[in-house]
Amino acid sequence: MGVQDPKQERNRVRTAVAALAILGPLALPGCAPGMKPTNAPVAQAAQIDEAAPTPLHATIRRTAYGVPHIESADWDGLGYGYGYAQATDDLCTLADGFVTWHGERSRYFGAAEHMPMYSTIGRPVNLDADFYHRFLIDDAAIDRFQSQQSHAIQALAHGYAAGYDRYMKEVKAGGHAGAHVACRAAPWLKPIDARDVYRRMLAAIYAGGYARFVHAVANAQPPSSTVAQMSARQESVALSEAKVPYLQAGGAAGIGSNAIAFGSAATGTSSGLLLGNPHWFWRGPDRFYQVQLTIPGKLDVSGAAFLGAPVVMIGFNRDVAWSLTVSSARRFGLFRLALAPGHTDTYLIDGKPEPMRGERISVETRNADGSTGTITRTLYRTRFGPLVDLSGLSPALAANAQTAFAIRDVNADNARTFDTFLRWDRADSLESFMRITRDDASMPWVNTLAVGRNDARAWYADIGAIPDVPAALAAHCTIEPIARALAAKARGVPVLDGSRAACNWADEPAARQQGALPSVRMPNLVRRDYVANMNNSYELANPVAPLAGYDAIFDSQNGLSLRAQLGLQMIRARIEGRDGFVGKGADSASVRAMTLDSRALSAERFKADVLKAACTDERAQQTPTLDAACDALRNWNDTGNADARGANLWDAFWSHLQVAKTGWSYTVPASVSDPLNTPRGLTLDAAFARETLIAAVDDLHRAHLAPDSPRGAALYATRAGVRVPMFGGCTSQGYFTAACSQEHVDSPDGLALDGDPNGNSYMQVVSFDADGPQAWTFLTTSLSDDPASPHAGDYTQRYATKSWVRIPYTREQIDADPALSVTELNSER
Repeated sequence: MGVQDPKQERNRVRTAVAALAILGPLALPGCAPGMKPTNAPVAQAAQIDEAAPTPLHATIRRTAYGVPHIESADWDGLGYGYGYAQATDDLCTLADGFVTWHGERSRYFGAAEHMPMYSTIGRPVNLDADFYHRFLIDDAAIDRFQSQQSHAIQALAHGYAAGYDRYMKEVKAGGHAGAHVACRAAPWLKPIDARDVYRRMLAAIYAGGYARFVHAVANAQPPSSTVAQMSARQESVALSEAKVPYLQAGGAAGIGSNAIAFGSAATGTSSGLLLGNPHWFWRGPDRFYQVQLTIPGKLDVSGAAFLGAPVVMIGFNRDVAWSLTVSSARRFGLFRLALAPGHTDTYLIDGKPEPMRGERISVETRNADGSTGTITRTLYRTRFGPLVDLSGLSPALAANAQTAFAIRDVNADNARTFDTFLRWDRADSLESFMRITRDDASMPWVNTLAVGRNDARAWYADIGAIPDVPAALAAHCTIEPIARALAAKARGVPVLDGSRAACNWADEPAARQQGALPSVRMPNLVRRDYVANMNNSYELANPVAPLAGYDAIFDSQNGLSLRAQLGLQMIRARIEGRDGFVGKGADSASVRAMTLDSRALSAERFKADVLKAACTDERAQQTPTLDAACDALRNWNDTGNADARGANLWDAFWSHLQVAKTGWSYTVPASVSDPLNTPRGLTLDAAFARETLIAAVDDLHRAHLAPDSPRGAALYATRAGVRVPMFGGCTSQGYFTAACSQEHVDSPDGLALDGDPNGNSYMQVVSFDADGPQAWTFLTTSLSDDPASPHAGDYTQRYATKSWVRIPYTREQIDADPALSVTELNSER
């Protein structure tokens, strides 16, 4: 069949890469607008020739809970095994994801239906999702992205698609009987190629920018020339009432992570210890998948990544362990355009007209009667980025005959992220890991925390692709009242004057890409005790050594959440041995225990005030309902453990309290001078406190729950038809142990974690000794979403017992696992 020899093909690619390296920056293919042609740490690669496939081979060893350990001799084969393994476990979710990223949801599911699961783009209607993806992840974007990937990433993408397709074809041919019933006969279960994998990658890196504006991008149009601008007074009133959505990646407070890196001063050893604890989606294509990837002599990394991403994003190897948390720094900015009189598809730059670039896009749709149709829109680009419709935030922000808005996402010019992940996966020391992070400056919307073997340090950094908007530029270019008001509402978001070329983001020679900050101007902290982040600002990575002085784009938050406060308090108590666990300092066992301790800081800090206000006034008429509520709170141990009685009542009470505008206040409000201990104390009107507590009891009654019902009666996950009691809670109640249902406690299913929950997902506690990494993990969601799989709920049930899994890493440990199964995977020759 004329198949090329694998060794010859690898030599051909190596020769192409070497030639590119010798020729230098001018040889870089397809350099994206805004991308600086630098001497990149990862050499650019020739495109993989998919017309002449080479034989592919991978070995998939599965250990307890179905975790795959994939080994191959080359990158293509490794991707092949990875794609096959993920399809085996999550075929229907992946297939649905590829339909989304290809912009075909309306074709298969109807234009008006909402996406079935939350993801980094939220849950928009299918038509908006289709136009968004077809516009922002079009062929030109994919071409630019692919041309800037290393050979290894291109080979992994090519192999992943081949592995996915192989399993998909086996299912389509009738194999794997009983598996993937939800999609095995569906027309939307289709083959993919490497370009689909790149679509997935681009969708992931936009999560902190464009993804927060799906509807606004998909529906933006130049205004009619007759639409008048509001008066200054009208604008002011409308903006004062504007509701700015949650703008961090994930789309909701609490979707983020906890991460703690302990140095040797805390561990008492020569190495650090890491807790990685992402709070992420439990369902859908953006959830985590646990894996180990091995190419002997080149790569040996264990950890997790989003479905469809053929690398390890969070994990560990022999020498380094790392985790990520959602950053508070903004990754996008807005530009207010001055439109040309009578030509609203043209904007003015320094007084000169510049036409918007229209792109005509058609989306095929399925109608309710089964017929099909086509909807066509023209969407527009400017020199800054796509036109965006902000009228959903406030009528004052709607486009009019004089002005409109454009959005710029720094990651539109960042093709480096997945090569950085792969370089991390191969890092041989903490020092090299830090150097890679600084050199690439590619993390799209996350903080990084890391420790190393035989390295006393712990490292925190918010180093990535971040817009360069220094204070002087912001002051000079945020001059109109509406821009200043919007910038104040959307804290940290630069809102700049798009009528002046000088008001675009700064461009510094030391930056990795045009318009981005140089690494030296981004926060990082090295300590020998600890660094931590719970989605709080960079400033308190360690309160003993607060950071300050960075650009306003990093400053998007007001104070610390209760979760972050509790996390920092827990760390100090653990180091000092004041938390009730054995000994002092940070050893693996105590860190694992404290992580799942399920404390609720809101109760520890405020419950006594509630009891005093609602339950001690002898003059007030007591009722059986109120008595039962007071008894439940008095006897509660202030945790969200599965057997804790009172947590459900407290959470319902706290939810009512947070939306009430009168009847209560903090005795000591939040203070920048005491961020770890404020707000503190509740001042409550007694009647209001009683009424609110009774309302919370009523919520529980509607779910057939008593005031002293155990936590696990309301908070649970259903696996194999069985309710599995869970523990923890949401950020708003101050739980460090995260398990947050999208349901309200008074719904028929209580706080079920079966719809679109978020919370602890892939968890790892990693230390190092003479034998290498010692890792304990959970994948709380379980590996598979297929009800027919033996791994659709086993890991979840293990998590419910708080019994961490000692994950095998070496070949000897893997082969010794009692649950070991081995699959040898060879492509057709």
